[in-house]
Amino acid sequence: MADRVTVIGWDGSPLTAAARSALSAATLVAGAAHHLALPEVPPTAERIRLGSVDLAARRIAGHRGTAVVLADGDPGFFGVVRTLRAPEHGLEVEVVPAVSSVAAAFARAGMPWDDARIVVAHQRTLRRAVNVCRAHPKVAVLTSPGAGPAELALLLEGVHRTFVICEELGTDREQVTVLTSDKAADHVWRDPNVVIVIGGTAGAPPGGWLMGQETPSVRGWALPPDEPAAARGGSGEDHTLRAAQLARLGPRVGDLVWDIGCGGGALAVEAARFGAAVIAVDADPQACARTEAASRRHGVQLQAVRGRAPHVLERLPEPDVVRIGGGGVPVVTACTDRRPERIVTHASTRDEAEAIGAALADGGYDVECALLQSVGLDPSDWSERERTVVFLLSGRRIDRAP
Repeated sequence: MADRVTVIGWDGSPLTAAARSALSAATLVAGAAHHLALPEVPPTAERIRLGSVDLAARRIAGHRGTAVVLADGDPGFFGVVRTLRAPEHGLEVEVVPAVSSVAAAFARAGMPWDDARIVVAHQRTLRRAVNVCRAHPKVAVLTSPGAGPAELALLLEGVHRTFVICEELGTDREQVTVLTSDKAADHVWRDPNVVIVIGGTAGAPPGGWLMGQETPSVRGWALPPDEPAAARGGSGEDHTLRAAQLARLGPRVGDLVWDIGCGGGALAVEAARFGAAVIAVDADPQACARTEAASRRHGVQLQAVRGRAPHVLERLPEPDVVRIGGGGVPVVTACTDRRPERIVTHASTRDEAEAIGAALADGGYDVECALLQSVGLDPSDWSERERTVVFLLSGRRIDRAP
């Protein structure tokens, strides 16, 4: 095992005395090509081009001598320190930090960033990173080849955002470009880059006490009917049913939720309050307008799409979870074809519930059904105000081995 492992962050500024001292004693240096070209790297040291950090960590673990790993920005912030310190490698590291590329990007843009969400986009997580950009008004995206500004822009089609693209921060080739997201796909961008994605009309900043989080303006979830976002629109808008639907959907940050037949927008707004990206669909333009108004009142972002399911669903991006407020078996089948993790809907009669359950099962989903009865009482005299009886159906995708 290496006698000593030092991880040095580099932000383009001259290396500190501690970093130069560690490099001068190094017998192995790992880093990207521009790191290995630094004049402070000893000419006699073994050099490892840093592609896979896991492979480099195994080489370092087997090295007899003093190792240095060079990384851009702060190596402890979405960086190599976590991998090097993983139990399977057994490495103890010392860190010489630098300014993170995210901090540098926001400094170049002259913007605060304690209210920003920060995500890493590579080819496996690009879609989830885009969903965060849909759902939140300020997001910093640490990109990678194949998951850069152009790819972000293409997947954000139909959602207006402003991009602040910071290329090669800390180098002589540093460049900061501000443009709208619909223009970003027309350019070729240099790696590495950080993209600040700005847009939407969500609520006020969190007040400087919790980074990257928006505090909901109303406490709780499954908002009762007297809340503006929970305007009643039939059994599908009942807040007790909505609580059960949300519990089965489990919307979370990075998800894309389809709310088909959004009605007054109650469930769409609730899902957005959990941090998910939401596309609310309805054939009624007034329903879309009510949903957008509810999102503004509650300081969340969502996209309302006017159209009739199932046909309108063909042009929507892939969902993670789906709530179906109406449309029956044809809409359920169209959703199972897109393979979201979970689908939740409801039915008014047993025959309708059986047909929907069969469609979910035929589409490759485990089906759960419950008969929910909600009785609203007037606490002044405990008399019955209203009664709702509905079948709740939920499907959980069965992931079969190939």
